[in-house]
Amino acid sequence: METGLAGKGVVVTGASGGIGSATARTFMAEGARVVVHYNAGRERAEEVGGQAIVQADLTSADDVARLFDESRAALGSIDVCAAVAGVWPSADEPVWELPLERWEATLRANLTATFLTAQAFLREVQRNGHGSLVLVGSTAGRFGEAGHSDYAAAKSAIQVGLLLSLKNEIVRIAPRARVNAVAPGWTYSPMTRGALDESLVRRIARTMALQKVATADDIARAIVVLASDELSGHITGELVTVAGGMEGRTIRES
Repeated sequence: METGLAGKGVVVTGASGGIGSATARTFMAEGARVVVHYNAGRERAEEVGGQAIVQADLTSADDVARLFDESRAALGSIDVCAAVAGVWPSADEPVWELPLERWEATLRANLTATFLTAQAFLREVQRNGHGSLVLVGSTAGRFGEAGHSDYAAAKSAIQVGLLLSLKNEIVRIAPRARVNAVAPGWTYSPMTRGALDESLVRRIARTMALQKVATADDIARAIVVLASDELSGHITGELVTVAGGMEGRTIRES
């Protein structure tokens, strides 16, 4: 089945990371013209390729505006945005020990960065009269994550409050424009590399119907399907969880 993405201009944020780079490559495989965004990690971004490679700190409104200006110059029209960029602090910090500085930094790196990305993209939608935005949340935002309440709170805000507001706002400027979200579960990526040893995989699989961890390509394909007007043109405001049937409880003993 055709995705209809050939020739479309796509911005992928966080494209130097595992899910982001897989997403950019999957869009390119569909014939899309892609701007690869990175903050730190230019070498990894260059390996992905794309129409252009742009550095930007997504917590800076000025940097985000520049990212979209440079992307528009490279692509002509920005039709799709995949807001993949995010940061998962690896240290386990229960709320009673969680520093305010980390709380604020995590929300800024995830929620504020996604807000600024969405804001800039909706301005492109207003300019073009069409567009598809895919936000990236997390199962932490559905089920919570002990020791990572900052990350869980940020992702929950992205995939619930922000998503549902944006899907109603975007049609004010483009009646058929859409906003959806993907919530990845445990995924092999640079952010989790080293954390997913065999014993942990066995333990987390007890909460999942499919006893395996996702690949970055699993997440990327879901993002591309939601971005495609051909494949999901009547879907908006929806959260697709890509987590092997994960539940917030143990569903098997081993």
